[in-house]
Amino acid sequence: MKNFLKKLVQKALAVLARAIIKKYQPQIIGITGSVGKTSTKQAIFKVLALKFNVRQNIKNYNNEIGLPLTTIGAGSGGRSVWGWLGVFMRGLVLLAWRDKNYPKILVLEMAVDRVGDMKYLTDLAPCQIGVVTNISPVHLEFFKTLERIAKEKSVMVSHLGKNGWAVLNCDNHYVCDMEQVVKGRVIKYGITSQQAQVRASEIIISKDSGERVAGLSFKLSYQGSTVPVLLPNILGEHLVYAALAAAAVGVINGMNLVEISEALRLFEAPKGRMRLLAGIKNTFIIDDSYNAGPESMAAALSVLGQLNVLGKKIAVLGDMLELGEYTVEAHQNIGALAAANKIDSLITVGERARLIGEKAKELGLRSEDIFNFSDAETAGCFIQDRIETGDFILVKGSQGMRMEKIVKEIMAEPLKAKDLLVRQDKPWS
Repeated sequence: MKNFLKKLVQKALAVLARAIIKKYQPQIIGITGSVGKTSTKQAIFKVLALKFNVRQNIKNYNNEIGLPLTTIGAGSGGRSVWGWLGVFMRGLVLLAWRDKNYPKILVLEMAVDRVGDMKYLTDLAPCQIGVVTNISPVHLEFFKTLERIAKEKSVMVSHLGKNGWAVLNCDNHYVCDMEQVVKGRVIKYGITSQQAQVRASEIIISKDSGERVAGLSFKLSYQGSTVPVLLPNILGEHLVYAALAAAAVGVINGMNLVEISEALRLFEAPKGRMRLLAGIKNTFIIDDSYNAGPESMAAALSVLGQLNVLGKKIAVLGDMLELGEYTVEAHQNIGALAAANKIDSLITVGERARLIGEKAKELGLRSEDIFNFSDAETAGCFIQDRIETGDFILVKGSQGMRMEKIVKEIMAEPLKAKDLLVRQDKPWS
């Protein structure tokens, strides 16, 4: 009965969403990829909001239920019949009367878990611009190979019409190869690829006048023009890719690089994505607790390794889930990177993550600097006692490991956790 009602709601929402899109004809920008979808969505929203009336996914509404809700501009009805009646009434009102303030552009993150998901979402909300961020080992339990993941994600750009735009990260060859299935126009972005038209160079971690880490800065280039960009309170090169995708979408919509650079100063890393937070005892937290896969875990460790700090570099790493047969190799690879990046202390959470510590020890990290805990709560209490002034603490793990609990334990302002951390609302408490 529960599944029947869910499918009924899903079908009704889809009918409403299609009708609303047909009536208002907003430009739809779809975003997909293994990682980086949310940060890219938010960066695009910030850039376009400088000049246009834009709406992005509400919360993390990026699936067959969430996309229609974003189109309607409503939150979930949850378990309330009256709540869902309110959602449908809002949608019907949009159809019965013209809302002059309805967004001109919808920026929609589209997530897939199974084959066929992307076709469903793009049929529901056909895109004029399709952005593909990355293909990496995420959801391998369902797709088995990277090639299958790439094929499913490529539906995002293969459905575009001849006047559509595909925005492709050409530092990832799986994404760059998607150009072959695009009927419309293509704009490529990247840091290392020579094919990239929108490029970033001279990426550095900037400091303010007090020599405190201020964020990332880089030079943004397109068609012979170059401007400086600062991403305040953001660490991690992978967030530069979000800025580049946003710049590409801005260019498509007629914005110049100066406007784009100005807008990107307002871009904040999504909660739990390489966000720099103040910690207790005058420490610094790199909060990357939202989720984890091999590629993003490696990128986060690289950032920590590059920092010049007064105190210790502490990596707190949880299990990476949904990796299937790649699980052991992936965790061992991260252990090797922890050792290579000269981490001072490694704290792991979960049985899979124990493999990270074992490999790091094998490659030279001292056993007295490696610790393993079964859950985030216990690890958080241990870390709170261990950290000292000037330490930088990276916290990262898969969603199911609830690594944000560790961040809350050691952050300087835990009363602001709801505003600063992921998974602080009632369903997660």
